[in-house]
Amino acid sequence: MNYWLMLLLLALVLSPLSLLMPSSRQRGRMDVRLQARRMGLAMQLSPQQWPHWMMQAPPDSCPHYHRARRRGSKDTWCYWQAEPGVWLNKWREPCDSTLLLEQLRVLPGDVYKVEANERMLAVWWGERGGLDALERVAEFLKSQA
Repeated sequence: MNYWLMLLLLALVLSPLSLLMPSSRQRGRMDVRLQARRMGLAMQLSPQQWPHWMMQAPPDSCPHYHRARRRGSKDTWCYWQAEPGVWLNKWREPCDSTLLLEQLRVLPGDVYKVEANERMLAVWWGERGGLDALERVAEFLKSQA
């Protein structure tokens, strides 16, 4: 009986430690972020205010992967993926560049926003799909940077 009581007490003491272990989903996200760093991408969690017209509600704090652009890049644009494969600007107009639209359609379905300014190119992504989706995001950033 003493052994069972000791075993029960030991289990009660050690059970809160199991809460410190990351879940498989958290481990998958950590793996994706480490691989992105190895590929030369930077990642930040940043709060966003999303357009009201988006079909799926993105998280308030969304990871965005970014990469520096070449000097002399003057074109700036920003598109949101309203639903998978449908890319709209802030006025809800579809993407008019066929070359850019072809590259945007390669991105995973959980990419919420893509933005380019003079210095940076960024992709707001839900990080589903694992390393395969990360490679598609990295290829897009590399081709557009």
